[in-house]
Amino acid sequence: MCYHKPEVIGMKFLQKLTNERFARSAAGFLKAACYFVIAFVALCTVLGLMGRQTFTLHTNKHIVQAIAAEGGQDPLARNMTVHTGDDIHVWTNGSGQIEPAIRIGLALMYAVHTVPVIFAFWFLSRVFSNIHRGRIFTEQNASFLLYYGLLQFFGAVFVPFIKLLICWLASLASDGRITISTGQNMLSALIPGIAFLVAAYIIHYGVHLQDEVDHTL
Repeated sequence: MCYHKPEVIGMKFLQKLTNERFARSAAGFLKAACYFVIAFVALCTVLGLMGRQTFTLHTNKHIVQAIAAEGGQDPLARNMTVHTGDDIHVWTNGSGQIEPAIRIGLALMYAVHTVPVIFAFWFLSRVFSNIHRGRIFTEQNASFLLYYGLLQFFGAVFVPFIKLLICWLASLASDGRITISTGQNMLSALIPGIAFLVAAYIIHYGVHLQDEVDHTL
């Protein structure tokens, strides 16, 4: 009976994945996937700036799921809406209207949520582009992975606080009120960011180590 250790099986699997032809093809596909994500998130950002972000609206009479672009009407028949995943509640003013400051605050909170994602995936697409061209262990890839990790870290740690600040300022500048429950996915976003920072360090260290070997020889 032939028995292979798990680490041996894992190494064989990795060898198949690191085949140059397969790696370049996969990198080309992932680069295209990054562009698709960028386009999709950019579209969502435009919709968010147009007031198509969903939230819970509190009026004098009832509570509904609404979007600012429709003045708080019930959105059962609408299309093309976006949501950050945060729990957002908006209270109208005495006239039952959503204040302009609240609308601006909603748009800014969505932009703060999506713009770092656009830049992060652009840097990631550059890494896949280099791999597709056979440039793997380079300083440029290390830098791009570093930027991606930093943007993930920024999105996980700082973006929730920025949203809370925008929410507070919007409420302060209007007769209405807006609240947000955010940061639920902080840990799940933080761990990949740290992993990419480590990967950037490993590539950077490997490039410099190879340079030292080349100079020694």
